[in-house]
Amino acid sequence: MVPAWLWLLCLSVPQLLLPREEAEGQIVLSGNSGTAAEGLFAVDPESGFLLVTRALDREEQAEYRLQVTLETEEGRVLWGPQLVLVHVKDENDQVPHFSQAIYRVQLSQGTRPGIPFLFLEASDGDEPGTANSDLRFHILNQAPAQPSPDMFQLEPRLGALALSPKGSTSLDQALEGPYQLLVQVKDMGDQASGHQATAIIDVSIVESTWLPLGPVHLAENLKVPYPHQIAQVHWSGGNVHYHMESQPPGPFDVDAEGKLYVTGELDREAQAEYLLQVWAQNTRGEDYTEALQLQVVVMDENDNAPVCPSPGASISIPELSSPGTEVTRLLAEDLDAPGSPNSHVVYRLLNPEPEEGTEGSSFELDSTSGSVTLGPRPLHAGQNFLIQVLAVDLGGAEGGLSSMCEVAVTITDINDHAPEFITSQIEPISLPEDTKPGTLVATLMATDADLEPAFRLMDFAIEAGNMDRTFGLDWEPDSGHVHLLLLKNLSYEAAPSHKLVVVVRSVAELVGPSPGPGATATVTLLVERVVPPPKLDQESYEASVPVSTPAGALLLTIQPSDPMSSPLRFSLVNDSEGWLCIKEVSGEVHTARPLQGARPGDRYTVLVEAQDAGEPTLSTSVTLVIHFLKASSALAPTLTPVPSRHLCTPRQNHGVVVSGPSEDPDQTNGDSPYRFALGPDPTVQRDWRLHALNGSHAYLTLALHWVEPREHVIPVVVSHNGRMWQLQVRVIVCRCNMERQCMRKVGRMKGMPTKLSAVGILVGTLTAIGIFLILIFTHLTLARKKDLDQPVDSMPLKAAV
Repeated sequence: MVPAWLWLLCLSVPQLLLPREEAEGQIVLSGNSGTAAEGLFAVDPESGFLLVTRALDREEQAEYRLQVTLETEEGRVLWGPQLVLVHVKDENDQVPHFSQAIYRVQLSQGTRPGIPFLFLEASDGDEPGTANSDLRFHILNQAPAQPSPDMFQLEPRLGALALSPKGSTSLDQALEGPYQLLVQVKDMGDQASGHQATAIIDVSIVESTWLPLGPVHLAENLKVPYPHQIAQVHWSGGNVHYHMESQPPGPFDVDAEGKLYVTGELDREAQAEYLLQVWAQNTRGEDYTEALQLQVVVMDENDNAPVCPSPGASISIPELSSPGTEVTRLLAEDLDAPGSPNSHVVYRLLNPEPEEGTEGSSFELDSTSGSVTLGPRPLHAGQNFLIQVLAVDLGGAEGGLSSMCEVAVTITDINDHAPEFITSQIEPISLPEDTKPGTLVATLMATDADLEPAFRLMDFAIEAGNMDRTFGLDWEPDSGHVHLLLLKNLSYEAAPSHKLVVVVRSVAELVGPSPGPGATATVTLLVERVVPPPKLDQESYEASVPVSTPAGALLLTIQPSDPMSSPLRFSLVNDSEGWLCIKEVSGEVHTARPLQGARPGDRYTVLVEAQDAGEPTLSTSVTLVIHFLKASSALAPTLTPVPSRHLCTPRQNHGVVVSGPSEDPDQTNGDSPYRFALGPDPTVQRDWRLHALNGSHAYLTLALHWVEPREHVIPVVVSHNGRMWQLQVRVIVCRCNMERQCMRKVGRMKGMPTKLSAVGILVGTLTAIGIFLILIFTHLTLARKKDLDQPVDSMPLKAAV
């Protein structure tokens, strides 16, 4: 290197600023690879400048790392270490050179213009990425210069050599060459200055061997070693590699020599043809010319047996279908080549075979079309068949492949049977006339010989004997059972018997013969006369009495719910203690003797039986519960019956005044007021309300808007000074007029005629009138006869009107 360059480099070296107080120390310079020891760098102790002692070479070393410290003579560090990084600037001191002095390459006719067939390589030792190493390629000379001096073009930056459009046209017309090109490489990019080098390129022009390929036929399932060569292509130019694509993708490949291979067995049924495309390309993957196409045809082999259609669901055929009806048509598919013997399929019926001793078969088969039809043998609903058919290719010839096809067939039902009753005549059924509506009278059963549930649905109706709709039917359509129900009350007087005719029909439309006599059933019903048992005004009775109640005290009255009903006879059934007695006609319950042994809080239950006086067999019973109360310490007051009063229903704004006992020894002392409460009977507490008026009276009213019109006995419990007793308040509930007067049924008054005497009087009157009319008509008839016996001229003339 020249001294001037060294001087310029030294000027750019930085100054090291050292501490003033440490100036008496010694500067120590160290670096990588012992450069400081070699004396390549130094530090001026006076000025602190870092100096270069000789020329630097970037290509030898591009960077230096130095470390500066200030130390004493004993080696103690006073300052630092300070890192100094030195970069060596590049100078264009390297000459570029080619990788080869002479390049030899073959160029094939048909090469596209602009497609590089040679890539020049050159290098420069200067710093990469700078103008010093920026190389440009140029063609300096072409020999010979015919037919055009510009036969070739060179890409300046990449050094890619290609035919120019003029050169491509000239080579396609005639085989020229060879050519020798003088090329140059220069650094410093596009600047005029720079170092340069040259090389020679010998280009040989060769005839194109890139020729079209004929179709290749390959047998499917070919048993050969793979990969198996099927063709070869060749590009006569240099620097070539081959690329192949298959449409659709298949097992094919190409090697560096242009040999085409199949790499595995082919299946014609999967793909019958392939189109292979092969390209000759340069190292950048650019195509030298158009691709060659190779058609690969896969030859068929009989390697596929006929494929039967999917079995699917069972085929339904209605019963009574006529012979010849097509059941199904088998279309077995053979994947071998269409139209060839390999895919020619015929059919053979294997099952069901005709049974011995029967004429004809159930099914027939057309061997060519695969059509399965019904045979002459009749079929019945519910039968199931599995038809087995053998499908054979090669037209049934020996060696053909076969498959078993199966078809499930079900013979379905049609509605050709009418439903019928199991029993068409039902024995007489007796029904009491008080049978409640909704009662099941009888259950009829019908059957249907059809198998299909929809055809077994039945509809029932009463065809005769039910004009007033006293009876009805209830059934489930799919059950076959029909219930005969009573819908209205029976009356022995209106109809002592009923004869019903029930008919059954199929819900679905019937196919075939009309319903027979079994489609109807006759039900005879006999009505039994029933006399209702007596009914009392309450379902149960309760009374509360002190244990000190004397014999003969009236507790309550049992009476019928309808005062106009037949007379009743009452009796006690289980009066085990003998405390009570009941009047047979009135139903009044009294104490038969003192209640000895009864304790307050106890209950005593007896059963009261009421019999119809006219029909002793008709009876009813109720319970009577006696609640025992605490005995009074003083003389008990006299319980006088409360006279009957009346209240109106529907309820009006008035009631009954209830007072305490009239003979109470303590009533004058004024110790405490009377307390009134309704008896424990739930019915009484529901129907009535009792309100206190003052210390000695209470007010009884209706609690409900409507209470049954009749005489009611309301038990009222009275308590006073620790004593308790019970009053029986009789109230007549009746309908009232506008003046709140009770309207009651009028009975027969004494001295008035009875119904029988009234009928007699009416009949006598009518008889007298009849006799009188007969006398008048007889008299008129005799008078007319007398007039007719007189002469004509003696008859008076009638005046004209």
